[in-house]
Amino acid sequence: MVSEKKAENSQSKPKKRAWILLGVAVVVLLATTAFILGVGRWLVVEDPLEKAQAIAVLSGHMPLRAMEAARLYREGYAPKIWLTHSTEPGLTLAAMGISYTGEDTYDTQVLIHEGVPPDAIRVLEPPIINTADELAGIAKEMANEKSGTVIVVTSKVHTRRVRTLWRHVPNPKGRALVRAAYDDPFQPSRWWRTTGDALDVVREVLGILNAWAGTPLHPAN
Repeated sequence: MVSEKKAENSQSKPKKRAWILLGVAVVVLLATTAFILGVGRWLVVEDPLEKAQAIAVLSGHMPLRAMEAARLYREGYAPKIWLTHSTEPGLTLAAMGISYTGEDTYDTQVLIHEGVPPDAIRVLEPPIINTADELAGIAKEMANEKSGTVIVVTSKVHTRRVRTLWRHVPNPKGRALVRAAYDDPFQPSRWWRTTGDALDVVREVLGILNAWAGTPLHPAN
């Protein structure tokens, strides 16, 4: 009898392990599925609009961000628009003897085309490399002008990282309202269907993780 019980126990242990492994696999699968289905929507966050001192346009995704800033300007949310000036690819092209008109130049033309007067547009200094630089420059300008609120316009998939990075700006003198370009084609619930959206999601998730970790990774010089 004793030997029979030992044999039964020895046979049941592999079965228990198999069920445990199966349970773990199911949990991992469900968690992965939930992440894939929900991460696109999680990345998109916006703050309620209110009157502000300025509208800041982050670089990238021309001309949608500038067009959204112009729309907000026309609706009277702020009397001026700030642009940032990226160092790249201007520096690399200049080293090759190739002249380059920066993105802020084109954004300025878009804004004017959309009805924003030239004297309401300002390009901030210093030049920037990444989003953290942009937000630091915006915070500095807010401190200089004693601005209480600025509307920061970016793309849908970029909004949560912008909000996260703003919280890491040292002693900001005011609030940043994060808004996405209305005409941005990013589809939060179907982000895996296009290569561009998928790459954007991966980049944003990694960027947020880097911000949470205290930005140990920096852009290459």
